Amino acid sequence: MDRTAHARTWLATALEEARTGLREGGIPIGAALYGPDGTLLGRGRNRRVQDDDPSTHAETAAFRAAGRQRSYTGTTMVTTLSPCWYCSGLVRQFGISRVVVGEAVTFSGGHDWLAANGVEIVLLDDAECVALMTDFIAKNPALWNEDIGE
Repeated sequence: MDRTAHARTWLATALEEARTGLREGGIPIGAALYGPDGTLLGRGRNRRVQDDDPSTHAETAAFRAAGRQRSYTGTTMVTTLSPCWYCSGLVRQFGISRVVVGEAVTFSGGHDWLAANGVEIVLLDDAECVALMTDFIAKNPALWNEDIGE
């Protein structure tokens, strides 16, 4: 299976998390962290609303769910939306090697900065990811602006 096929398969896990978050009344962003061998290490969703915790972004939730790893070299963070600066910093801080981005149409965070700093970026432009966020933003503009710090 080629890299893009893996990325699309792994994106399904992140999309499942995003859909769950939306059903819970939260922001529909999901993520998953995969090991160098393709093992799912952790998965999570944006839980800012559900937990009343502004730091619980999807990527941080997946990272925490993975537990301590000796090294993050070779790991892949899969996220339904381009990672914000906070989550991009997490990727750089811990040396995550690759980020699979479901979409960057509704929000273009730090993925270009990550690429410029040696992180491999796989941008999928997934239609379901775009539709999830477009619909959510249209229905919840104030909550969305809060989430992205505007």
